[in-house]
Amino acid sequence: MSMPNMRKALNSYSQSSLDVVVESASPHRLICLLFDGAIQAILLARMHMQNGQIPEKGAAISKAISIVEDGLRLSLDKTGTAEELAGNLDALYEYISVRLLMANINNDLAMLDEVHGLLSQLREAWQTIEQKQDAAAPEADSAAGEKRSAQSYGRA
Repeated sequence: MSMPNMRKALNSYSQSSLDVVVESASPHRLICLLFDGAIQAILLARMHMQNGQIPEKGAAISKAISIVEDGLRLSLDKTGTAEELAGNLDALYEYISVRLLMANINNDLAMLDEVHGLLSQLREAWQTIEQKQDAAAPEADSAAGEKRSAQSYGRA
């Protein structure tokens, strides 16, 4: 298999694997995947910036901005009980997007590192929430199962 065909096959496999993960993921897991994508794009942009690969750097930073703007910001629920938190996250995501744009314009590694740190901290927080929900889920499932058993079989 030629190198371009192999790369195309690997990209196709990666995309189909990601599609499966996304289809079965919880909302918290989807947010973590968005963070992962943005962080990977920033690391790629950093490498391209260091190597003087300007078009590739720009494309990677554009991808990171797109994930922040079209994924993370648009997924915020600015109504209800978490309205203040959503507003704070919205402002932080806007700040991150502006810093990414400025890092691109100025070829500033420090700005990329700053944004990488912010996104990594946010991802850790979301992952912690997801883990706590996963830990609580078996207890809820168990209680629901006991209730169904009692309803199914009636009283002894």
